[in-house]
Amino acid sequence: MSFLLRTGIDLLEIQRLQGLNPAIRERFLRRVFTQLELELCHNSDASLAGRFAAKEAVAKALGSGIGAIGWQAIEIGRGSNGEPELHLHGPAAELANTLGLTQWAISITHSHSHAAAVAVAIGDAP
Repeated sequence: MSFLLRTGIDLLEIQRLQGLNPAIRERFLRRVFTQLELELCHNSDASLAGRFAAKEAVAKALGSGIGAIGWQAIEIGRGSNGEPELHLHGPAAELANTLGLTQWAISITHSHSHAAAVAVAIGDAP
C-alpha cells in the first residue's frame, strides 16, 4: 500500500449569500446545510459562507464534486475547541472509504467580503 494525500480549497464571496432572494433563502439553506450547521451558524452569512466553502473543499478533495454526493452528506460541525470538524455521511463516507481516506483536517477563514476553506485528507491508497 502507498500513502495517499488529497486536498481541496474553495473561496466564496459572502455577498452571494447576503444577496439571496428572501423568498428562496430558507429553502436554499435547508437544502445545503444540516440542522446542526444551521444551529451553529446562527444565521451568520460569514459562518454559512465558510461552511459552504468547506463543503466544496471536501468535495474537491474527494474528487467528486458536490453533485455526485450531495450537500447534506458533508457536514461541518464544531470540535471541543471551536475548530471545524468534518462529518461524512452516506455517499461521501462511502467514497472516502473507497479512496482509503481516514483522517481529515479542515480550516475555514473569512474577511468582511470572502470566506475560504481548505480540506486535507490522508490515508492508505487501496
